[in-house]
Amino acid sequence: MASTEGRSLRRWPSWCSTTQASTGGCSASVAGPPSSSGTHWAAGTPHLSGGRAAADGKRTSRHLPGAGESEQTRGLRAVGAHAAAGQGRPPAAGHTHHDPLPDGTYDVGGGERFDTLRDLVECCKKDPMVEKSGVVVHLKQPLKATRINAASIESRVQELTGATDAGEKAKQGFWEEFEMLQQQECQLLYPRKEGQRLENKAKNRYKNILPFDTTRVTLHDVDDSVPGANYINANYIRSDPEEKPGHGQGKVYIATQGCLQTTVAAFWAMVHQENTRVIVMATREVERGRNKCFRYWPELHGRQEHGRVCVCNLAEYQAQGYCVRELQVWRPDQGEPPRTVKHYQYFSWPDHGVPAEPAGVLDFLDQVNRAQSSMPGAGPMVVHCSAGIGRTGTIIVIDILVDIIRRQGLDCDIDVPKTIQLVRRQRSGMVQTEAQYKFVYLALQRYIQDEQLRLREQPPEEHDHLNAGLASADPGRSPGPASSRAPAA
Repeated sequence: MASTEGRSLRRWPSWCSTTQASTGGCSASVAGPPSSSGTHWAAGTPHLSGGRAAADGKRTSRHLPGAGESEQTRGLRAVGAHAAAGQGRPPAAGHTHHDPLPDGTYDVGGGERFDTLRDLVECCKKDPMVEKSGVVVHLKQPLKATRINAASIESRVQELTGATDAGEKAKQGFWEEFEMLQQQECQLLYPRKEGQRLENKAKNRYKNILPFDTTRVTLHDVDDSVPGANYINANYIRSDPEEKPGHGQGKVYIATQGCLQTTVAAFWAMVHQENTRVIVMATREVERGRNKCFRYWPELHGRQEHGRVCVCNLAEYQAQGYCVRELQVWRPDQGEPPRTVKHYQYFSWPDHGVPAEPAGVLDFLDQVNRAQSSMPGAGPMVVHCSAGIGRTGTIIVIDILVDIIRRQGLDCDIDVPKTIQLVRRQRSGMVQTEAQYKFVYLALQRYIQDEQLRLREQPPEEHDHLNAGLASADPGRSPGPASSRAPAA
């Protein structure tokens, strides 16, 4: 990863990357994470001189027009060359973001305006910007942002797989994008006080994996006189956090850890409280001799009571790489009929690794979503592994992005890093390793390839309709009903 005087540089969607030769104190500043409306260069950006330079201000910006420009999903790479000869030090990269001007034109912080970004770039190629220090800043080539068109996923995967940087001899591609996410993780300073309370510490499988207080699942109908009675290590994960619960098409999950023997009752209380009808378990009870999850369901035809909740195992069957259990869950004290809960345990995800290919995971998620959609009014799907962040995060991110493609069609835009950031704001550490990060891309690539093949096999008159929204072509490939919502956190 490139850096400037010890600062790690991050590539954000639609940021503009510039590069200047190192000139003893003249380096590009890097602003913080952009908002959805854009981010400017930070104070301290090198001053520019010449026809398109800001006169003497300490803050410059470049502006994007509104919708309609394909360059919006790309930044600009600027390659700097110092005017004086003999500067052999490699250039360092900096970043800017773009905001729209009211009239939809571009500038570089003042001076001449351009109707399109392409016009600005072409002009700067012929008449480059020059810093007051003498550094020439050339806008040379587009730098792809992380947001891509779904249909172009294959070229993006090839690009990330083959990315190299001989100049700085640094790993790039998947590693670089994942490392950017890891560095941004420290910015998610949401409180986790409930998980740190003395009475709750023993309820956490891993002492450093705690739920954010802002999104944690709070247990109701508990004995308030017992400290920590409403605590469970679990978070709501919303594909659209801004969406009002119960409205819109966004999906809601509950991400949680694998049960400890002492937390089984809290787990089933949560399942009952949230009206969960599908549980996804992405681990075995024991892996490599280590306990990953306590067995929280009864044997076949068996029955267990956990606190106020009864659980009965009616049936089990083995599928390719996973097991499906049909459970009944009810509270005898409420005089209610038993609820059917489908329990999907995925066996084919190796510990400290990822599946060899994504087809099995996609088929598994397809069956899970069919079960969810078959039960109207079902609450959030519960997803867990051991810590509830690695495999759990990978499965949820894949499912969110597949759902977007399914609803919006192959011509929609997707952004893997941004989606991971979205879920990490709701539970820390989601998608834990570079291998899992790459697997998200590979799963999306396989899903899109399968959909493209299916579209080619459809009659031509149906292509436009199917490409606009894949859900209508396969009603079974559904993420679940719109009513699968968590209460407001």
